[in-house]
Amino acid sequence: MNYTIQQLNYLIALDVHKNFSKAAEHCFVSQPTLSMQIKKLENDLGVVIIDRSRQPLVFTELGIRIVEQARSSMDELKVIDDIISESKGEVAGSLSVGIIPTLAPYLIPLFLGDFLRRYPKVELSITEYKTEVILDKLQHENLDVGILSTPLNSSGIKETPLFYEKMLLYANASIAKKLGNRVSIDQILEDKLWILSEGNCFRNQTFNLCSLDQTEFRSLDVNYESGSIETLMRLVEKEGGSTIIPELALDALSEDRLDCVKFISDKNPVREISTVTRRSGLKASLINALRSEIMIALPKGLMENEENKTVVVI
Repeated sequence: MNYTIQQLNYLIALDVHKNFSKAAEHCFVSQPTLSMQIKKLENDLGVVIIDRSRQPLVFTELGIRIVEQARSSMDELKVIDDIISESKGEVAGSLSVGIIPTLAPYLIPLFLGDFLRRYPKVELSITEYKTEVILDKLQHENLDVGILSTPLNSSGIKETPLFYEKMLLYANASIAKKLGNRVSIDQILEDKLWILSEGNCFRNQTFNLCSLDQTEFRSLDVNYESGSIETLMRLVEKEGGSTIIPELALDALSEDRLDCVKFISDKNPVREISTVTRRSGLKASLINALRSEIMIALPKGLMENEENKTVVVI
Protein backbone atom coordinates (compact mmCIF):
# COMPACT_ATOMS: atom_id res chain seq x y z
CA MET A 1 0.00 0.00 0.00
CA ASN A 2 1.15 3.53 -0.79
CA TYR A 3 1.47 6.21 1.86
CA THR A 4 4.10 8.85 2.51
CA ILE A 5 6.02 10.06 5.54
CA GLN A 6 4.39 13.43 4.98
CA GLN A 7 0.92 11.89 5.23
CA LEU A 8 1.85 10.14 8.48
CA ASN A 9 3.11 13.45 9.89
CA TYR A 10 -0.20 15.11 8.93
CA LEU A 11 -2.08 12.28 10.65
CA ILE A 12 -0.06 12.66 13.87
CA ALA A 13 -0.59 16.44 13.83
CA LEU A 14 -4.33 15.89 13.51
CA ASP A 15 -4.26 13.56 16.51
CA VAL A 16 -2.38 16.15 18.58
CA HIS A 17 -4.46 19.21 17.64
CA LYS A 18 -7.86 17.58 16.92
CA ASN A 19 -8.46 20.30 14.35
CA PHE A 20 -7.64 20.51 10.62
CA SER A 21 -6.73 24.22 10.70
CA LYS A 22 -4.41 23.92 13.71
CA ALA A 23 -2.80 20.75 12.34
CA ALA A 24 -2.17 22.45 8.99
CA GLU A 25 -0.66 25.47 10.74
CA HIS A 26 1.61 23.17 12.74
CA CYS A 27 2.75 21.45 9.55
CA PHE A 28 3.21 24.78 7.68
CA VAL A 29 0.72 23.87 4.93
CA SER A 30 -2.73 25.11 3.98
CA GLN A 31 -5.79 23.41 5.41
CA PRO A 32 -7.00 22.22 1.97
CA THR A 33 -3.58 20.62 1.35
CA LEU A 34 -3.65 18.72 4.62
CA SER A 35 -7.30 17.68 4.20
CA MET A 36 -6.63 16.48 0.66
CA GLN A 37 -3.63 14.39 1.76
CA ILE A 38 -5.56 12.77 4.61
CA LYS A 39 -8.43 11.96 2.23
CA LYS A 40 -5.95 10.53 -0.29
CA LEU A 41 -4.43 8.38 2.48
CA GLU A 42 -7.88 7.03 3.35
CA ASN A 43 -8.63 6.30 -0.32
CA ASP A 44 -5.29 4.57 -0.87
CA LEU A 45 -5.74 2.44 2.23
CA GLY A 46 -9.44 1.82 1.56
CA VAL A 47 -10.46 2.71 5.12
CA VAL A 48 -12.03 5.60 7.06
CA ILE A 49 -9.55 7.13 9.53
CA ILE A 50 -11.42 10.31 10.54
CA ASP A 51 -15.09 10.44 11.55
CA ARG A 52 -15.99 13.74 9.85
CA SER A 53 -19.60 13.67 11.10
CA ARG A 54 -18.51 14.52 14.64
CA GLN A 55 -17.12 17.68 16.21
CA PRO A 56 -14.55 18.04 17.59
CA LEU A 57 -12.59 15.77 15.31
CA VAL A 58 -12.68 12.07 16.23
CA PHE A 59 -10.65 9.15 14.90
CA THR A 60 -12.42 5.89 14.08
CA GLU A 61 -11.36 2.80 16.05
CA LEU A 62 -9.22 1.72 13.13
CA GLY A 63 -7.91 5.27 12.78
CA ILE A 64 -6.71 5.20 16.40
CA ARG A 65 -4.69 2.06 15.69
CA ILE A 66 -3.27 3.55 12.51
CA VAL A 67 -2.16 6.79 14.17
CA GLU A 68 -0.53 4.83 17.00
CA GLN A 69 1.45 2.85 14.45
CA ALA A 70 2.27 6.07 12.57
CA ARG A 71 3.79 7.49 15.76
CA SER A 72 5.83 4.36 16.31
CA SER A 73 7.05 4.36 12.70
CA MET A 74 8.04 8.04 12.80
CA ASP A 75 9.87 7.53 16.10
CA GLU A 76 11.87 4.71 14.54
CA LEU A 77 12.81 6.93 11.60
CA LYS A 78 13.94 9.71 13.94
CA VAL A 79 16.21 7.27 15.76
CA ILE A 80 18.23 7.06 12.53
CA ASP A 81 19.25 10.71 13.06
CA ASP A 82 20.41 9.80 16.56
CA ILE A 83 22.47 6.90 15.23
CA ILE A 84 24.18 9.13 12.65
CA SER A 85 24.96 11.86 15.21
CA GLU A 86 26.26 9.27 17.65
CA SER A 87 28.54 7.74 15.02
CA LYS A 88 30.07 11.19 14.48
CA GLY A 89 30.60 11.64 18.22
CA GLU A 90 28.23 14.60 18.24
CA VAL A 91 25.83 15.65 20.96
CA ALA A 92 23.71 18.17 19.11
CA GLY A 93 20.12 19.09 18.38
CA SER A 94 17.08 20.20 20.35
CA LEU A 95 15.96 18.67 23.63
CA SER A 96 12.71 19.63 25.36
CA VAL A 97 12.52 18.75 29.05
CA GLY A 98 9.59 18.81 31.48
CA ILE A 99 10.33 18.86 35.21
CA ILE A 100 8.04 18.84 38.25
CA PRO A 101 7.83 22.09 40.32
CA THR A 102 8.93 20.45 43.58
CA LEU A 103 12.23 19.52 41.95
CA ALA A 104 12.98 22.29 39.45
CA PRO A 105 14.18 25.13 41.75
CA TYR A 106 16.65 22.83 43.51
CA LEU A 107 17.93 20.63 40.67
CA ILE A 108 18.14 22.91 37.61
CA PRO A 109 20.70 25.37 39.09
CA LEU A 110 23.00 22.43 39.90
CA PHE A 111 23.54 21.28 36.32
CA LEU A 112 22.20 23.80 33.80
CA GLY A 113 25.25 26.04 33.35
CA ASP A 114 27.73 23.17 33.11
CA PHE A 115 25.49 21.31 30.65
CA LEU A 116 25.22 24.30 28.31
CA ARG A 117 28.97 24.90 28.44
CA ARG A 118 29.78 21.25 27.81
CA TYR A 119 27.24 20.82 24.99
CA PRO A 120 27.04 24.16 23.13
CA LYS A 121 25.35 22.53 20.10
CA VAL A 122 22.33 21.45 22.15
CA GLU A 123 19.27 23.67 22.08
CA LEU A 124 17.83 22.97 25.54
CA SER A 125 14.29 23.90 26.55
CA ILE A 126 13.13 23.25 30.15
CA THR A 127 9.61 23.88 31.45
CA GLU A 128 7.96 23.16 34.81
CA TYR A 129 4.84 20.99 34.61
CA LYS A 130 2.92 18.77 36.98
CA THR A 131 3.31 15.01 36.49
CA GLU A 132 0.11 14.39 34.52
CA VAL A 133 0.96 17.20 32.07
CA ILE A 134 4.45 15.80 31.49
CA LEU A 135 3.03 12.36 30.73
CA ASP A 136 0.44 13.79 28.34
CA LYS A 137 3.05 15.87 26.51
CA LEU A 138 5.38 12.87 26.22
CA GLN A 139 2.60 10.75 24.74
CA HIS A 140 1.79 13.50 22.22
CA GLU A 141 5.45 14.16 21.36
CA ASN A 142 5.47 17.67 22.79
CA LEU A 143 8.30 16.74 25.17
CA ASP A 144 11.39 14.57 24.72
CA VAL A 145 11.99 13.72 28.37
CA GLY A 146 10.50 14.32 31.81
CA ILE A 147 12.31 14.55 35.14
CA LEU A 148 9.92 13.57 37.89
CA SER A 149 9.09 11.34 40.81
CA THR A 150 8.44 7.66 40.11
CA PRO A 151 7.29 4.89 39.96
CA LEU A 152 4.39 5.73 37.65
CA ASN A 153 3.73 2.40 35.91
CA SER A 154 2.32 4.22 32.87
CA SER A 155 1.99 2.25 29.62
CA GLY A 156 4.31 3.27 26.79
CA ILE A 157 6.60 5.12 29.21
CA LYS A 158 10.13 4.15 30.20
CA GLU A 159 11.34 5.15 33.68
CA THR A 160 15.10 5.31 34.35
CA PRO A 161 15.99 6.20 37.97
CA LEU A 162 18.45 9.06 38.51
CA PHE A 163 18.70 9.29 42.29
CA TYR A 164 16.83 8.81 45.56
CA GLU A 165 16.05 11.89 47.61
CA LYS A 166 15.18 11.85 51.31
CA MET A 167 11.87 13.31 52.45
CA LEU A 168 12.56 15.39 55.57
CA LEU A 169 10.60 17.28 58.20
CA TYR A 170 10.92 21.07 58.40
CA ALA A 171 9.56 22.25 61.75
CA ASN A 172 8.99 25.61 63.38
CA ALA A 173 12.06 26.61 65.45
CA SER A 174 10.24 26.30 68.78
CA ILE A 175 9.02 22.81 67.88
CA ALA A 176 12.40 21.76 66.46
CA LYS A 177 14.11 22.50 69.80
CA LYS A 178 11.87 19.95 71.52
CA LEU A 179 12.55 17.22 68.96
CA GLY A 180 15.55 14.97 68.46
CA ASN A 181 17.29 14.52 65.14
CA ARG A 182 14.68 11.92 64.17
CA VAL A 183 10.91 12.15 64.52
CA SER A 184 8.11 9.65 64.28
CA ILE A 185 4.96 10.06 62.19
CA ASP A 186 2.95 10.47 65.40
CA GLN A 187 5.19 13.39 66.43
CA ILE A 188 4.69 15.01 63.02
CA LEU A 189 0.91 14.86 63.38
CA GLU A 190 0.84 16.37 66.87
CA ASP A 191 0.79 19.89 65.38
CA LYS A 192 -0.24 21.65 62.17
CA LEU A 193 1.03 19.99 58.99
CA TRP A 194 1.33 22.26 55.97
CA ILE A 195 0.65 20.46 52.69
CA LEU A 196 1.18 21.20 49.00
CA SER A 197 -1.97 21.89 46.98
CA GLU A 198 -3.68 19.26 44.85
CA GLY A 199 -2.00 18.12 41.64
CA ASN A 200 1.50 17.86 43.15
CA CYS A 201 2.93 14.35 43.38
CA PHE A 202 4.89 15.42 46.48
CA ARG A 203 1.52 16.06 48.16
CA ASN A 204 0.47 12.46 47.49
CA GLN A 205 3.79 11.18 48.80
CA THR A 206 3.35 13.24 51.98
CA PHE A 207 -0.07 11.70 52.58
CA ASN A 208 1.30 8.21 51.95
CA LEU A 209 4.28 8.86 54.20
CA CYS A 210 2.03 10.00 57.06
CA SER A 211 -0.62 7.34 56.35
CA LEU A 212 -3.25 10.06 56.01
CA ASP A 213 -6.48 9.72 54.03
CA GLN A 214 -6.75 12.76 51.75
CA THR A 215 -10.53 12.93 52.21
CA GLU A 216 -10.26 12.76 56.01
CA PHE A 217 -7.47 15.34 55.98
CA ARG A 218 -9.94 18.03 54.91
CA SER A 219 -11.80 17.72 58.19
CA LEU A 220 -8.72 17.82 60.42
CA ASP A 221 -7.11 20.86 62.02
CA VAL A 222 -4.19 20.45 59.63
CA ASN A 223 -5.87 21.57 56.40
CA TYR A 224 -3.30 24.12 55.24
CA GLU A 225 -2.25 23.96 51.60
CA SER A 226 0.10 25.95 49.35
CA GLY A 227 1.58 25.77 45.86
CA SER A 228 5.33 25.75 46.64
CA ILE A 229 7.65 24.14 49.14
CA GLU A 230 9.42 27.43 49.86
CA THR A 231 6.07 29.04 50.73
CA LEU A 232 5.29 26.17 53.08
CA MET A 233 8.61 26.61 54.88
CA ARG A 234 7.94 30.33 55.32
CA LEU A 235 4.49 29.56 56.70
CA VAL A 236 6.02 27.09 59.17
CA GLU A 237 8.46 29.78 60.34
CA LYS A 238 5.73 32.39 60.85
CA GLU A 239 2.71 30.33 61.90
CA GLY A 240 4.15 27.20 63.51
CA GLY A 241 3.69 23.54 62.69
CA SER A 242 5.79 21.68 60.16
CA THR A 243 5.94 20.53 56.55
CA ILE A 244 7.70 17.84 54.49
CA ILE A 245 10.53 18.96 52.20
CA PRO A 246 12.80 17.19 49.68
CA GLU A 247 16.49 16.73 50.47
CA LEU A 248 17.72 18.98 47.65
CA ALA A 249 15.99 21.92 49.32
CA LEU A 250 18.66 21.82 52.04
CA ASP A 251 21.25 23.51 49.81
CA ALA A 252 19.25 26.75 49.89
CA LEU A 253 18.90 26.85 53.70
CA SER A 254 20.99 28.96 56.04
CA GLU A 255 22.61 27.30 59.07
CA ASP A 256 19.90 28.43 61.50
CA ARG A 257 17.18 27.08 59.20
CA LEU A 258 19.01 23.76 58.91
CA ASP A 259 18.46 23.31 62.66
CA CYS A 260 14.74 23.04 61.88
CA VAL A 261 15.25 19.98 59.64
CA LYS A 262 14.66 16.50 61.07
CA PHE A 263 15.00 12.97 59.75
CA ILE A 264 11.82 10.89 59.66
CA SER A 265 11.70 7.49 61.43
CA ASP A 266 14.62 5.04 61.69
CA LYS A 267 14.89 4.42 57.96
CA ASN A 268 14.28 7.82 56.43
CA PRO A 269 11.93 7.39 53.43
CA VAL A 270 12.97 8.65 50.00
CA ARG A 271 11.33 9.64 46.74
CA GLU A 272 12.67 8.16 43.51
CA ILE A 273 13.60 10.71 40.82
CA SER A 274 13.82 9.43 37.25
CA THR A 275 14.07 10.50 33.66
CA VAL A 276 10.90 9.44 31.86
CA THR A 277 10.69 8.94 28.09
CA ARG A 278 8.63 7.25 25.43
CA ARG A 279 9.85 3.73 24.79
CA SER A 280 11.13 4.54 21.29
CA GLY A 281 14.68 5.42 22.38
CA LEU A 282 14.36 8.77 20.61
CA LYS A 283 17.18 11.30 21.25
CA ALA A 284 18.97 8.76 23.41
CA SER A 285 22.39 10.44 23.13
CA LEU A 286 21.01 13.82 24.22
CA ILE A 287 19.09 12.32 27.13
CA ASN A 288 22.10 10.29 28.24
CA ALA A 289 24.21 13.48 28.19
CA LEU A 290 21.58 15.22 30.33
CA ARG A 291 21.47 12.34 32.81
CA SER A 292 25.25 12.25 33.04
CA GLU A 293 25.53 15.97 33.73
CA ILE A 294 22.83 15.81 36.40
CA MET A 295 24.49 12.92 38.19
CA ILE A 296 27.87 14.66 38.15
CA ALA A 297 26.30 17.75 39.73
CA LEU A 298 24.38 15.96 42.50
CA PRO A 299 25.56 16.15 46.12
CA LYS A 300 27.33 12.88 47.01
CA GLY A 301 24.89 12.13 49.82
CA LEU A 302 22.02 11.63 47.40
CA MET A 303 23.85 8.87 45.57
CA GLU A 304 24.18 6.97 48.87
CA ASN A 305 20.40 6.92 49.40
CA GLU A 306 19.98 4.05 46.96
CA GLU A 307 21.14 1.57 49.58
CA ASN A 308 18.49 0.43 52.08
CA LYS A 309 15.99 2.78 50.45
CA THR A 310 12.31 2.93 51.40
CA VAL A 311 10.59 4.56 48.42
CA VAL A 312 7.40 6.48 49.11
CA VAL A 313 4.97 5.86 46.24
CA ILE A 314 3.02 8.63 44.53
